[in-house]
Amino acid sequence: MAQVVRPERCVVAVDGPSGSGKSTVSRRLATAIDGVYLDTGAMYRAITWSVLQSGVDLADTDSVVKVAMETDLSIGTDPLAPHFEANGVDVDAAIRGPEVTGAVSAVAAIPQVRTMLVQFQQEIISAASRIVVEGRDIATVVAPDADLKVYLTASAAARAQRRSAEDATDVAATQADLARRDRLDSTRTVDPLRQAVDATELDTTGMGIDEVVNRLLDMLNSKVSS
Repeated sequence: MAQVVRPERCVVAVDGPSGSGKSTVSRRLATAIDGVYLDTGAMYRAITWSVLQSGVDLADTDSVVKVAMETDLSIGTDPLAPHFEANGVDVDAAIRGPEVTGAVSAVAAIPQVRTMLVQFQQEIISAASRIVVEGRDIATVVAPDADLKVYLTASAAARAQRRSAEDATDVAATQADLARRDRLDSTRTVDPLRQAVDATELDTTGMGIDEVVNRLLDMLNSKVSS
């Protein structure tokens, strides 16, 4: 493993599309630097789960926002055991299901939902000494002053292979769904998925997890030592 430097405080922002390896890499990196980990995408999924449970029409923005505002989110930031509860219910498994996956981009595109969750995310970041935050707008919106900004990407085929292996789903169907989510996330009006101008892009297509983590550790060491 690359040399590990643990500064007193640091924020690492990891952005990128689904299947690029953000979650696994971010958790490993947080563990290596003895920090905490925040999956912002899971926060949007937890809100989406709550909205679906309420039965409101996803097209009824006011009702969706009302449910979102009234949802009590509990976030566990241990990189070895991240945990999410919505209104006291353990939603770790439910938020990864197809129903939430199919609806989360629509809910996440609502400006009021994003404003609420970005504020929550920034509060969690401010309270942490060392934190790795992953999502789609971390370096551009949530933590623009992060010590290290990385944009992870991978080929469409590699991303689909990884995600279908996790979900035991058909590769072709997974690739089509990822393309749909990419399109929605990249074209939404508020906080679209995009690479920050000062973020380092890292294509993980032909890389193993350990190799990616070591690259990020080297980048972080360079940042905090300079």
